[in-house]
Amino acid sequence: MSGSFFCMHPSEGSWNPYFYAYYYKQWKDYEMAYHEHRWTEIMYVIQGGCTIDVKCKNGYRELITLRKGEFIILDADVSHRLIVGPGVACRMLNVEFGFEEGETLFDSSMKALLAEEKALSDFVSSPFEYLVLSDSEEVYYVLKSLVLELDRQPVGQKNTMTDLLFLQLFVRIARLREDVVMTREPSAEGYVKRCILYMHQNYDRNIQIKDLAAEVRLHPGYLQRIFKTSTSQTMTEYLTGIRMEKAKMLLHQTDIPIYELCDYVGISSSQYFHTLFKKHTGLTPSTYREQMERRSW
Repeated sequence: MSGSFFCMHPSEGSWNPYFYAYYYKQWKDYEMAYHEHRWTEIMYVIQGGCTIDVKCKNGYRELITLRKGEFIILDADVSHRLIVGPGVACRMLNVEFGFEEGETLFDSSMKALLAEEKALSDFVSSPFEYLVLSDSEEVYYVLKSLVLELDRQPVGQKNTMTDLLFLQLFVRIARLREDVVMTREPSAEGYVKRCILYMHQNYDRNIQIKDLAAEVRLHPGYLQRIFKTSTSQTMTEYLTGIRMEKAKMLLHQTDIPIYELCDYVGISSSQYFHTLFKKHTGLTPSTYREQMERRSW
């Protein structure tokens, strides 16, 4: 049995990913004939650009322009063709895959991830004929690692690393899709998620409410209200929590001097860092590090 990604129902059986084709290809001045597959295809543009001509099942025809760092996922039985215009070069990485029944690490891990990752659960429960996403190279690094791992195995065989990379690929794609959905369909939850993401990526800097509001393009007062409603914390409290958890990790797992830690977590002074840390944990930074060191003996 084989099929597309959206034929997979991990809660209803065991599924084993199968890779039909995976290759790099440089295209120049080329028009492919319309065709479709019984499986899902990912077409990732590494350099240059191209057009994907898709014949949707509702009868409409879509012309999708892809540039470097963009990719399209085409579900099974969707008619499409590749067009690379005169004087244009397009280098792509293609991976075509489906699923077969079989007990694998992928099956059990996929079920666990679906329970943990809302973005992944939403992704697999929202079928589409095609999906276009822009990548900051996170997907590309996983995709090319997957292809390299497949190249190392005899044709038709996989290993544990292949399953793990394939799972990581799904999560990366699902999170990219979630970001697009939040941007296109703004909601209070979406704004809060974007704020929290910004905090996680910038906690080492001096972040103010106005910076967060500018990031999501909302009035500061309104953003503060929806954030408190969603998280039961103010943005300042939430950011401080992120910083203190990061400080705990650094105290436990590194030898960074305590007087330097304030710079690593975006606190303006060492004295203020000590005050916040003790309020958050009930311990001074030095006592916390000593306790962690004793536990590791």
